[in-house]
Amino acid sequence: MPTGDTKTPSDDGSPARGAKTPSGDSGPARGAKTPSSDGRPVRGAKTPGRDSGPASGVRSANQEGASAAGAGPSVDDRGGDGGKGGGRRRGGRPPRRRRALKWSAVVLAVLILGTAGTGYFYYRHLNGNIKKDALNLGDNKVAAPTPNAAGQTPLNILLIGSDARDTEENQKLGGARETFGATPLADVQMLLHLSADRTNMSVISMPRDTLVKIPKCTDPDDGKVYAATQGRTMTNQSLGHGGPGCTVATWQELTGIHIDHFIMVDFAGVVSMADAVGGVPVCVDANIHSRTSDGKGSGLKLEKGTSYIQGEQALQWLRTRYGFEDGSDLARAKAQHMYMNAMVRQLRENATLSSPNKLRRLAEEATRAMTVDPGLDTVRKLYDLSTELRKVEPKRITMTTMPNRYVGARVEPTEDAEQLFRLVREDIALDGKDKTKKAEEKASTDPAAADDEIAVQVRNGTRTDTLAPASGRASTVAGLLKEEGFTEAVADTDGSWSEDQTVVRYPSADLEGDAQRVAEALGIPLSSVQRSTDVSGVTLVVGADWRTGTDYKAPKRNDRTPKSADALNGADDKACMHVNPGFTW
Repeated sequence: MPTGDTKTPSDDGSPARGAKTPSGDSGPARGAKTPSSDGRPVRGAKTPGRDSGPASGVRSANQEGASAAGAGPSVDDRGGDGGKGGGRRRGGRPPRRRRALKWSAVVLAVLILGTAGTGYFYYRHLNGNIKKDALNLGDNKVAAPTPNAAGQTPLNILLIGSDARDTEENQKLGGARETFGATPLADVQMLLHLSADRTNMSVISMPRDTLVKIPKCTDPDDGKVYAATQGRTMTNQSLGHGGPGCTVATWQELTGIHIDHFIMVDFAGVVSMADAVGGVPVCVDANIHSRTSDGKGSGLKLEKGTSYIQGEQALQWLRTRYGFEDGSDLARAKAQHMYMNAMVRQLRENATLSSPNKLRRLAEEATRAMTVDPGLDTVRKLYDLSTELRKVEPKRITMTTMPNRYVGARVEPTEDAEQLFRLVREDIALDGKDKTKKAEEKASTDPAAADDEIAVQVRNGTRTDTLAPASGRASTVAGLLKEEGFTEAVADTDGSWSEDQTVVRYPSADLEGDAQRVAEALGIPLSSVQRSTDVSGVTLVVGADWRTGTDYKAPKRNDRTPKSADALNGADDKACMHVNPGFTW
């Protein structure tokens, strides 16, 4: 497990002391499985797939008339640059510019490939550029959502930005050469949710410093098993546990959201891809110069109001941390959301990608910069995906950040995060413009054991920030279960647990039926039955919503996006970043 003296590049791109020296090889980024330079697969490598049809959940361009719906505590101390979100600087951190463009690279790559017309042989050539890797390296799988009445299913895509710097092209973008060969980190992670009816899109960003439990992951190439982490660690370390498929597994474990695809980018060609937009409008509420007295910071210098930025200035905007709001990673994420929304509006409104030669060059760079799961491993599949994404108007796009709170220099999900995850699981639009839906409670296909054979641990989670735990609640509810025939129910007398709403958790699919049976016996809705690696068996946590009495009354559903998610609408062209008063001029 990495510790505080982990060798990483510094914020300004200078080498970190004691960091590894590259071999000078300009091959593909470490962690991505690619074909060899002569076109032959290297042993154990994951090679670009054949054009085997449209991506799962995406309509092919030549499937006219088909439904557009889907088919079916160890903590890394790579700190920040002094802002809250990244913690103190210890051992340096990956240069900010290389993290900043990751999300925009993903979006641009898909949109560019969706508009670039190519001949057959060039099309095959582009397919050969695309690297692929396994979708999910974890053991636990999350069931795909049930189709709606029209037979449509939502589409969930995890967008990953890797800090791997194993090519000269990537190192030119600001990375220290000494990071060559280092274990890559998933420093940018965004979940893109496309609704089943394709009317709206939601994006959840997870801060790279989020503390999570990374599940056991197995690299299918060499069979290497990466044990589940003991305690929590930073989510960006998941990429080093076998590849992007472990980052997918980590997200699924945390959120309970089924992920259909991932797209991971490195940085070769990213600057040109960003420039393809031809300038993006951004706004600041005061003159800004994000540079400290000792020369740190992005160097972004803009006048108050709206400016069109591209090239190096766009890089500076996306890197800026000191100059925005409280100087944290969270403020930078907000600025990135604004840029992303503005970029999408520009692509839709302006003919900035009309040159065939420019499109081909950009398509070349985009395909070389991407690693995808096998379901997106051809240009046609990416085109199909872009077709689905373009159905959503900017006004129905909602960008959010996972609600979190600080734990020292790191962050952890809050109760509001689970609310946000639930809305995505249930395909409820984050902009609040959906018609009211009745939640569909899906019964498990796993049959429950007999009541007297189900082992249940009952915890008292009634403690809140202002109230002590209600005395004896675990024993009381365990007694209720025994009266219902659950003779193996036991009370956990530890009163340190805290849960807003009563919940039943289970660790693996074979116990889902048992957990649902426990919930049913006490009148707890199935929507409160959750799979979680935080428990080792069926576990009922009595929440703050059940501090007294013997009859559980489920709280009224709340389908509103939490304010703490800091939602930003895609059509909001009036959004303006607040400038840190210490960085005005």
